[in-house]
Amino acid sequence: MGVFTLGGLTTAPASTRSDLLAPSTLSALEALGWLDDVGVVEIDPDISDTAATRDQFDLEATNLANCVVVAGKREGVERIAACVVLSTTRADVNNTVKRLLDVRKASFLPMDRAVELTGMEYGGITPIGLPDGWPVLVDARVAEQEVVIIGSGVRRSKILLPGRLIAELPDARLIDGLGQDVPA
Repeated sequence: MGVFTLGGLTTAPASTRSDLLAPSTLSALEALGWLDDVGVVEIDPDISDTAATRDQFDLEATNLANCVVVAGKREGVERIAACVVLSTTRADVNNTVKRLLDVRKASFLPMDRAVELTGMEYGGITPIGLPDGWPVLVDARVAEQEVVIIGSGVRRSKILLPGRLIAELPDARLIDGLGQDVPA
């Protein structure tokens, strides 16, 4: 349990390497009872970005997922959500996310605000351990992956887990078409 080998990565169960997790990520994994179901692996923070991780460890792009934080306003009230999409896609912020948040315009949260509000490092933001009540919009293709690689809340590690678990996070909503294919 919690041990995955994918490309050049081999994980340890998160329960044995909790030092590689952001505090909020660790707390969420403990609350969910997933510490032995999720794997974590230490990486060089300089290769934390998705494309660099993929290249360094010879990974398939469909095994990597990105978590982005988006926001919009409705009647003066800010609505924030996280979107989880495969690295082969981009979150459809201008249509799907805008409609789901019921806002006139949705956009990516500026890096400094995303870091401040999540308590996670930029480039390591993960859907596990986000503030309570934030919707976690998950592209259906993420949940279909046998194993997916996501951030750990810090840049110096990655989490590997079955894609279906992301759809089981509190406040998660599985969305068909959230991720739009990126032209090759």
